[in-house]
Amino acid sequence: MVRRLLYVMDPMEGVLVDKDTTFAFQLEGRRRGHEQFHCLQRDLFADRTVAHARVRPLHVERATPHFSLGEAADQPLTNFDVILMRKDPPFDMAYVFATYVLGLVDPAVSFVMNAPRGLREANEKLYALNFPDVIPASIVCSQPARLKAFLQQLGGEMIVKPLDGAGGAGVFHLRDGDRNINAILESLTQDGTQLIMGQRYLPEARDGDKRVIVLGGQPIGAVLRIPREDETRGNIHVGGRVAPAPLDDRDREICRRLAPSLERDGLYFVGLDVIGGLVTEINVTSPTGVQEIDRFDGVSLESQVLDFIEARAAPLDRSGVAH
Repeated sequence: MVRRLLYVMDPMEGVLVDKDTTFAFQLEGRRRGHEQFHCLQRDLFADRTVAHARVRPLHVERATPHFSLGEAADQPLTNFDVILMRKDPPFDMAYVFATYVLGLVDPAVSFVMNAPRGLREANEKLYALNFPDVIPASIVCSQPARLKAFLQQLGGEMIVKPLDGAGGAGVFHLRDGDRNINAILESLTQDGTQLIMGQRYLPEARDGDKRVIVLGGQPIGAVLRIPREDETRGNIHVGGRVAPAPLDDRDREICRRLAPSLERDGLYFVGLDVIGGLVTEINVTSPTGVQEIDRFDGVSLESQVLDFIEARAAPLDRSGVAH
């Protein structure tokens, strides 16, 4: 039956047709005949205690142009069976406030993915600290001296990164003896006033950073992001290349370990960054990689995602109305 889907995301003009996971969801939604709508994060608002958004009907196709939008109209968010929060980072206060508005939606009426509370509480760097048995040795602090001491404990090599970064921004590979260490740590911590993360450097990173796509606690596909020879970061955004990566027993074991917490926190669709069998980040805001996995493995992960959200949405009566 036809469902009404709302995508809270960035402008459609910036969508990369052959890369964006959200676009794959939208194409699958169109194939199924769903009514689809688009809004920006800033279009959300609350009128008294009811969450609303200024939305536009959305049509997509893998062509040029790749989308069209209809007339804008204000609608309560409970008019939609499913709301997909797919706004890309940065995770800033505007994003936090948007999750509060989405949190006003009755989950018995409209299914929001991922859950607003989960998005708000699961920092993509810090959330992994809840699973010490599947992550590399890590530290979170703002003191350069403490970070340098941790570097020595690790044997003189580690990764440091900001807690609010995305796409590889602000990630550094530190080595003992580098004269830039003090400057890097002073800059990242803003002279000892900002918490950052340090992690053991995993040499397996040279072979690639595996992005594991997880749906409802189950791994459904993976892709390897391999850094350039002159780079530490494997992010596609900074020039990393992608390669096929079959799921293995370690990936499944990691997901079994994480699944109860992901379900409890409403983190239904996430992307794990796995290096050498250890989780370095848990991406919850707008995980990507679906189109690359589809092409390598000859699958349709977006079809699995649409099946999942249709099953989670409120039941429809025989007239096709949610209740």
